[in-house]
Amino acid sequence: MRVKRLGRLRLRPELNNLRSALIIVVPEAAYAVDEWLERTCAAKPSSGVPAHVTLLFPFVPAREIDDGLVERLGLLFARFDGFAFDLRETERFPATLYLAPEPKEPFVRLTKALMVEYPHLPPYGGAFDSIVPHVTVAEGDSELLNEAERDVREALPIGAEREVILLEEVEPHLARWEVRARLPFGERSA
Repeated sequence: MRVKRLGRLRLRPELNNLRSALIIVVPEAAYAVDEWLERTCAAKPSSGVPAHVTLLFPFVPAREIDDGLVERLGLLFARFDGFAFDLRETERFPATLYLAPEPKEPFVRLTKALMVEYPHLPPYGGAFDSIVPHVTVAEGDSELLNEAERDVREALPIGAEREVILLEEVEPHLARWEVRARLPFGERSA
């Protein structure tokens, strides 16, 4: 298993409530969604949050991330084979346009494995009853989402295959996030 650990940056000691997230980055979608994320979302590429599918947010407080946690995550994700997926369709939550990955099952399995490993950390703080893998495109009113949907549909389909990323908030209020570790899957499959 090859877990790539990246540096740790602590800017001020009072930043003890910083968060972390486990995501699968989808750089192939950046050209289609980054402009919309920048215009409409607090979690956006310029703050260190690239186009992605969330596996678990919020994860542990950033101050709790250490080599042992990264190693434990590396072992967990190494149990899963890599997988390819496509972004073919747009869908909506209230006030959010997103791309739905197909197949969605690998994302659901990964999130459920994290829920077993970290039962005290439900996805989105337990706010939702179901797991809906998605790549956020835009947030806003119906008119804005209709415009974003017309724009992004021209870029579909988008294909991808990725690793899990541990993101760490380094400035509060979604101001700045950094990659803390890259966590590869086991055998890659096409």
